[in-house]
Amino acid sequence: MEIKNKNLEELEQICSDIRARIIDVVSRKGGHFSSTLGAVELTVAMHKVFDVKKDPFIYDVSHQCYPHKLINGRWDEFETIRQFGGLSGFTKPKESEADYFVAGHSSTSISLAVGAAKSIKLRKEDRIPVVMIGDGSMTAGMVYEGLNELGDLKLPVVIILNDNEMSIAKPIGAISKYLSKILAGKFYQNFRDRVDRNIVQKLPDGATYIAKKMEESMKLITPGILFEEMGVDYIGPIDGHNLEEVIETLELAKGMGKPVIVHAHTVKGKGYSIAEGQHEHWHGVGPFNVDDGKFVKKSSVKSATAVFADGLLDLAKKYENVVGVTAAMPSGTGIDKLMSEFPDRFWDVAIAEQHAVTSMAAMAKEGFKPFITIYSTFLQRGFDQIIHDVCLMDLPVVFAIDRAGIVGNDGETHQGAFDISYLRFIPNMILCAPRDNETLSYALEFGYEAKSPCAIRYPRGAFVDIDYKASKFVLGCAELLKEGTSKKLLIGYGAGVSRAIETEKLHKEDIAVLDLRFVKPLDKEKLKELSKKYNDWYVFSDSQFEGGVASAILEFLNKDKICVNVRSFEYKDDFINHGDTKLIEEDLGLLPSQLVNKIN
Repeated sequence: MEIKNKNLEELEQICSDIRARIIDVVSRKGGHFSSTLGAVELTVAMHKVFDVKKDPFIYDVSHQCYPHKLINGRWDEFETIRQFGGLSGFTKPKESEADYFVAGHSSTSISLAVGAAKSIKLRKEDRIPVVMIGDGSMTAGMVYEGLNELGDLKLPVVIILNDNEMSIAKPIGAISKYLSKILAGKFYQNFRDRVDRNIVQKLPDGATYIAKKMEESMKLITPGILFEEMGVDYIGPIDGHNLEEVIETLELAKGMGKPVIVHAHTVKGKGYSIAEGQHEHWHGVGPFNVDDGKFVKKSSVKSATAVFADGLLDLAKKYENVVGVTAAMPSGTGIDKLMSEFPDRFWDVAIAEQHAVTSMAAMAKEGFKPFITIYSTFLQRGFDQIIHDVCLMDLPVVFAIDRAGIVGNDGETHQGAFDISYLRFIPNMILCAPRDNETLSYALEFGYEAKSPCAIRYPRGAFVDIDYKASKFVLGCAELLKEGTSKKLLIGYGAGVSRAIETEKLHKEDIAVLDLRFVKPLDKEKLKELSKKYNDWYVFSDSQFEGGVASAILEFLNKDKICVNVRSFEYKDDFINHGDTKLIEEDLGLLPSQLVNKIN
């Protein structure tokens, strides 16, 4: 889509067309919604002022990148957004050269921009990185690590702070708003440079001190003091939906030749009145009716997340030392229910997984029982803290790992494939997984009683109903659900148990089924006993093969010199693309009907 040569009226029409396209497609297909609607003018202005063919366009998280995709040759293909085999919901260089980097986790953009700016300087190129980052991403420490170096290096980078909640700093009264407008103008920027160059630098020490203090006092009543003190110039706040103002400000920032943050206020859901404002449920949506905003009716089956939240709430009512934390996902993890019931014992620490883990480690040392509830994909961000601050001290922290396994449309940056692999080798860690709603409740009870770090994984959506009565969890004990007359044994872990049962029902032979329950520690005695009767073992788990469940079993068998045949039906050594979960499983050959053929 041509942007460069368009006048303001034509650009505003493009903004209107982009919004209409997003509303139409997302209402039918689902996807990220309010955040991307709020970024339309900012995106169009970026493409007007900068050159996407040479300047790195770096989107933080990139769930606000739909306008960018529409501008860059994907208007018709946008029908396939987040669908299997279609466009990703995030930036993806394999789709287009206009997408600089894969982005699905927050707060990486400024570090990427610093690396790009260093490369540009070394090559002596005429390019400038431009970042779009949401105010929510500014809650993560990595942003300030990047700003810290950027302010020291003074490399040209333009950072657009898309602030739709005023969560960075609220302007203080009319004077602040007036001064912010002055700060955004060419007059002030040129005036400040002239004062610094021609007056301040030439004044005696005492006068220089006074001049600097006057400038610092002026900054104290503006929102930009934090960034200015880190060595990054600040412009704003500006109206992020006033296209003319955004373009003029970006032109100014582009010409400054140094790092600068442009603070733009926007409204989430802009252009679709029902979604406008701070409505969390409009961030990422399923299909809905455009006329009244009503969502297509969802399944009434209770999700694993809801079962977890209810179970943890029961524990919190029973035991006063139960506390919990999540990292910017209170409703997604079900912790919002506990935050409402026990506001002094359950917290959302924003996008700060490292802080979440370490702060709960201290609470465990103080005698509390912390439950850290984070998606599998995001827990990766707290990996060092799990080792250094929890497991090294052998502190009884419970990691409730939501969205374990395939998560569907969010795709490769969000699939919960790796948690078993990256937790299993850590000393003192216990790994267990429930197979259904009942055993999830038992797993939470076990977690509360555990004297060491314990990780409990469960899937997105609902468990498959399993017609087997469950017993309570005992450390390192598996549960044999069914004996078999053949030499085959199906070993399920977590949600993999239901797949093993479905596969067994489709198979002509009478096959034994084991619920492993614990992958660390393994039930070695049970496995030794079963090896005497069953010679062919098949492993079912929603996890990566490398370092996963089958690997744990094979390590044990090799160490104890037990000879059985083991075949894994875990994920292959690759990143799993986005799309409907069943279509992904079919593509991976993991549907029960496909597994029966593989066993045969």
